[in-house]
Amino acid sequence: MAYKILILGASYGSLLGTKLLMAGHDVTLVCRQATADLINAEGTDVRIKLRGEDTHRSILSGDQPGKLDAVAPENVDIANYDMVALAMAEPQYGTADIRALMRRIAEARLPCLSIMNMPPLPYLHRIPGLDASKLDAAYTAPDVWAGFDPDVVTLCSPDPQAFRLPDEKANVLFVGLPTNFKAAAFADEAHNEILRTLEADIADVRLDGHDVPVKLRVYASLFVPFAKWSMLLTGNYRCIEAEGVRPIREAVHSDLALSESIYAHVDEIVRKLGADPEDGVPFAKYSAAAEGLLKPSSVARAIDSGAENIERVDLLVKLISDQVGLSDARIDAVSKTVDGRIAENRQASG
Repeated sequence: MAYKILILGASYGSLLGTKLLMAGHDVTLVCRQATADLINAEGTDVRIKLRGEDTHRSILSGDQPGKLDAVAPENVDIANYDMVALAMAEPQYGTADIRALMRRIAEARLPCLSIMNMPPLPYLHRIPGLDASKLDAAYTAPDVWAGFDPDVVTLCSPDPQAFRLPDEKANVLFVGLPTNFKAAAFADEAHNEILRTLEADIADVRLDGHDVPVKLRVYASLFVPFAKWSMLLTGNYRCIEAEGVRPIREAVHSDLALSESIYAHVDEIVRKLGADPEDGVPFAKYSAAAEGLLKPSSVARAIDSGAENIERVDLLVKLISDQVGLSDARIDAVSKTVDGRIAENRQASG
């Protein structure tokens, strides 16, 4: 059967949305009214490279069996949807219109699949032995999550790298690294039935007879999505320097031994929470992928553009490391640098 999926965030969310459209499911993207008008008029264009091909293909929403539309947050009719995907950066959930929509989603108990780097607080309440009530400081708007039942929230590691092109319209997304979305299962099997149907339908998609990268994979382990933390602390947040930013490749490969030690320590933190070693990604695989990441991370670019709030996975990992007795000066140094740059931005804004 075709499901109706509401996706908050039309930029990164259009990648998952396009895969769902190709699989025959209907998608609504939640975004600013101007972007919604553009998408409703022209659709979306997700550019992705198929295996064995040298150039990216444009996958147009209008060519797919599923139907796409876009709406502003205040115009969403919650009753129309089977599942919600959360694809905005964490600070965006604190805005008044998104906050109101999130309240309605929580009240409706719609299953929520997060593809944020920052795990929703309700998901962290599903981790045995972790005191999620002590992690609010890592969130811009922790109260947004207060009405959510943890059983209806799950987390998907947003491993694919994708970004908007500066010389293109806001409905175009370029996929630089077409890896898979890795989702933990819901607590409720009725919700898992939806998730596994989406997984199977996306896996079956072909384009001109070719397999299409970026699958949705569902895992029983709650910890598989946390494998992204070691990548973020080793690469993405270390793009942020006291003055300026640097590409992910440079952050990782300028001192490979240090990078590997940070990566291993974050993996140790996740294992202390309960993860098995096989839940993670080997450093060698990550460092090889980082060779092709020639731009600064999105959080680094945001900081360098004057952002006063960004997703703070670095701070979340620091707070968790302190809680589980694995505090580390290397992680503290990363967070201290980010703190300093944010403080400078806030001071500059007056």
